Amino acid sequence: MNLFYTSDIQGDLAFLPVEEARHCVQVLRKKLGDQLHFVDGKGGFYTGEIIEAGKKSCGLRIQKQQLAYHKRDFRLHLAIAPTKNIARLEWFLEKATEIGIDEITPILCQRSERKNIRLDRLEKVLVSAMKQ
Repeated sequence: MNLFYTSDIQGDLAFLPVEEARHCVQVLRKKLGDQLHFVDGKGGFYTGEIIEAGKKSCGLRIQKQQLAYHKRDFRLHLAIAPTKNIARLEWFLEKATEIGIDEITPILCQRSERKNIRLDRLEKVLVSAMKQ
């Protein structure tokens, strides 16, 4: 089962971001009328039908939604200082997301060697791990 991610949900319609739309339409060759499963990154799990399929856009009509999908009675929040080797941080984020950590906060400590992190890159790692 392929799982997609979008945060652009408006009523009973959802629109995939450009990268997800391209993967859906061009790589997987999904077309009008096909059903997809997607998440919103906030605990919502949706099933939708493709109503618009373009090279850079994909519109979905939501058919079924579960807003508190696998919701727990507690939340897990971790704080981590970025390491010198960014690959270690990316690996940590991937594994923490896969086991179900709800929130991860990067912190800068007095002796941190890495002062800047690329949030867009880390977000891609998190989305990829979330879809696992």
